[in-house]
Amino acid sequence: MIGLIGLLILLFSCKDKDKSNGLSSTSAVTSYPATASTLSASELRHYKSIANSFFDSMLGRRHFNGSILVAKNGEIIYEQYNGFRNPRVKKDSITSSTSFHLASVSKTFTSMAILKLGEVGKLNLEDSVAKFLPGFPCTGVTIKTLLNHRSGLPNYVHYMERLGWDKKRLITNQDVLDFIIQRHTDIQIGTPDRHFSYSNTNYALLALIIEKASGQFYGDYLRQTFFEPLAMKDTYVFTMADSATSLPSYFYSGKQYAFDFLDLVYGDKNIYSTVRDLLKWDQALHYGQLFKKETLDAAYSGYSFERRGINNYGLGWRMFLLRNGKKFIYHNGWWHGNRTAFYRLIDENVTIIALSNNDSKKVYSSKKLADRFGNYFKNKDEDNESDNSSGSPSP
Repeated sequence: MIGLIGLLILLFSCKDKDKSNGLSSTSAVTSYPATASTLSASELRHYKSIANSFFDSMLGRRHFNGSILVAKNGEIIYEQYNGFRNPRVKKDSITSSTSFHLASVSKTFTSMAILKLGEVGKLNLEDSVAKFLPGFPCTGVTIKTLLNHRSGLPNYVHYMERLGWDKKRLITNQDVLDFIIQRHTDIQIGTPDRHFSYSNTNYALLALIIEKASGQFYGDYLRQTFFEPLAMKDTYVFTMADSATSLPSYFYSGKQYAFDFLDLVYGDKNIYSTVRDLLKWDQALHYGQLFKKETLDAAYSGYSFERRGINNYGLGWRMFLLRNGKKFIYHNGWWHGNRTAFYRLIDENVTIIALSNNDSKKVYSSKKLADRFGNYFKNKDEDNESDNSSGSPSP
C-alpha cells in the first residue's frame, strides 16, 4: 500500500498546470495516510478473513471470469483474479493489468469530467444543451438534467433501431445527436425535469459537450485530466484502434458477443479499466484531490424523489439513501457480457469492485459485503428495495 499512496502523493505534488485544458493540478496530497497502513495487524486479519469468506461463498470459482478488489482506507484487503481472457478456450489468464469494459461505470468518469469543466468555468450545469450542441431541438433540457437522468430523452439503444436505423452502420455520438435533431417528432421525448428515467442518450450527449467545452476528444480529455495524473495506466476510452487488443465479452455459455452497431458510442460506456485503477479513482475522489467539496456533495446528492424508497441518482452516481441516514454510493454496469460493480462506502472508506466479462450477475451481489463494514442492508425491507433499484444497469 505504501506504493499506491506514495505514487499518488508524488503525482499530485509534482504535476504542473495542464496548459491544454486550463486545469491546475492538485496541490501536494495532505489527506492520504502517511503511514504504511491505517489498519492494525488484527484489523487487517479480520477484514481479510471476512472478505475471503464472503467471496468464497458467493462466487465459487467455476463460472466467474473476472477480477475483484476490496479495500479499506485505500489498503487492499482482498484481491482475486479468476479465469481467462477467453474463458471458452481457457487461454491467457486474467491478471491485475487486464482491462475490462466498465459499461455504465464509465458514466462516473463522464459526469465528473463535466463537473471539472464546471469548476474551471468552461460550462454551467444550468446551461441548455443547445448552447453546446447547435440544433438540439428540446427546450428545457440542461446539462444537469442529462447528468441526473431527468432530461426526458429516451434511450437511443432502443429507439434508433425501432425508427429505422440501418444496423449495418455503426452509430457514433454525433449520429445520436443528429438523429434527435432530424427525428425528434418521432421520438417520444418526455417533459424535462419531471421524473427520473435512466437513459444512455444523456451520457452520449454529455460526451459531446465535454468535447465542445474542452476542445479535445473525449478520450484525450479524460486521459489528461484523470487517467495520467492518477497513474491509471491500464485505463482508456475504446476506439476502433483498440478492437484487436481489447478484452472481448462472452455469454454465460461461453459464446463470444459479436461487435455490433451500438459499440462505438462513448460517454455512456466504452471506458476500459482494472480494479486497481478504479481504486485509484475512488481514493482520489474520497480524499478530495480532484474536486471541491461542494462539487462532490452535489454529485452524491439525490435529485429524484417522485417515488418513495431508498433508490436515487445523483450526478453520475447511483445511491441508496438509507433510512438510518447512511448513503451508499455506487454504479453498476452491463453491456453485452460485461457486468461491473463499483461500490463505495464513503463513511467507512471501503471500496468494493467486481468486474466480469462472461455475463456473471454475481458481481452485483458484492454489495452485500457492505454490512460487514457498516449498517447498510441489515434491514430486510431496504435490502429488497436495493435489489430492485430504479432503472436498468445497462450499459
